[in-house]
Amino acid sequence: MTGTPPPLPIPDETARARLLAAVRFDTRGLVPAIAQQHDTGEVLMMAWMNAASLDETLATGRACYYSRSRGGLWRKGESSGQVQKVVDLRLDCDGDTLLLLVDQKGVACHTGRRNCFFLAPRDGELTEIAAPLVSPESLYGA
Repeated sequence: MTGTPPPLPIPDETARARLLAAVRFDTRGLVPAIAQQHDTGEVLMMAWMNAASLDETLATGRACYYSRSRGGLWRKGESSGQVQKVVDLRLDCDGDTLLLLVDQKGVACHTGRRNCFFLAPRDGELTEIAAPLVSPESLYGA
């Protein structure tokens, strides 16, 4: 059951609706989405999606998430330029978690690191194990 993934974007609304119907969104209408670099397997980040962000992702082939803090859609890279092109999308066995295989342009983390998983326990303390590759100020103009 392996093979070439279906091409994204998926312009057919009926096909997208079938995929959306298979997802088990939580009571807030959200589903966790893990972004993984498609060619290396590096786990980049975790974010949330709602039906609208997932539909946009399927329709455009560009990662779009739901920002709980902003209360709306968040198109990855819209302010930083660090875009995620979705190469493939997978749904877990329970239908309640998404895996996005992406081609990440630049860094994935808002802290300027390649991925969001840069804290690890070392000698009883949480320690940064990866330095920023770019300053957040240069990404967001802060």
